[in-house]
Amino acid sequence: MATQIAAQLYTIRDFLKTPVEIERSFQRVREIGYRAVQLSGLGPIEPERLAEIARNNGLEICATHVDYYALRDKTDEMVREHKLWGCRYVGIGGLPGEYRTAEGYVRFAREASEVARRLADEGLVFIYHNHAFELERMPATGEGRGRTGLDILYSESDPRYFYAEIDTYWVQYGGGDPAAWIRRLSGRIPVVHLKDMTVRGHTQLMAEVGEGNLNWPAILAACREAGVVWYAVEQDVCQRDPFESLAISLENLHRMGLE
Repeated sequence: MATQIAAQLYTIRDFLKTPVEIERSFQRVREIGYRAVQLSGLGPIEPERLAEIARNNGLEICATHVDYYALRDKTDEMVREHKLWGCRYVGIGGLPGEYRTAEGYVRFAREASEVARRLADEGLVFIYHNHAFELERMPATGEGRGRTGLDILYSESDPRYFYAEIDTYWVQYGGGDPAAWIRRLSGRIPVVHLKDMTVRGHTQLMAEVGEGNLNWPAILAACREAGVVWYAVEQDVCQRDPFESLAISLENLHRMGLE
């Protein structure tokens, strides 16, 4: 499958608060050169209107980030929306606080696997987006067994249904190796979040892809080997206009050989 780059819309969340802003921002994203978006951080808008805006601007909705509890408790509604958008990958942006213990990770992995199975029955794919806290090691006793939260999630979940959306910045921030994690999840990681890291003094900062210090040749090689389908560019905090940040990341990825 050809490489596909998407703009993760959380990057421009401050410009997505109303339907008018959403339409204007989708136009700008397409003008920059993106052909797909991942939904996240949007203000209230009817699903049908959102589908129309995306279609009118030639943007594919390739993936989402949705609320886990809504996904668990209103699965049928979520399925209808994603099918309306032609979107296969249903993501959650992070682990709810109640699950952030060794026992909680195990409970979530098994519970979310059942949610993911229901999505799979409808032709959709559940993906989990990490931050850094999942790299914390759990106690050596009990369910933790000295594993990180991320270890627990992917060893205790059902690999047939529970898929990954590794975030390169947050893995690095947590002391992990993004390329190693991507390879470890080969065949189970259809979407990856590309986000760079730089430093100012002793402070770590997010940066446009290729403008920081992450090992992009190794990361992108791992993505190709692991079968990544969508490369989603995300930058939670930008040091310039976020649309400019999206443009810089896209240009740099093209220079690295992605199209």
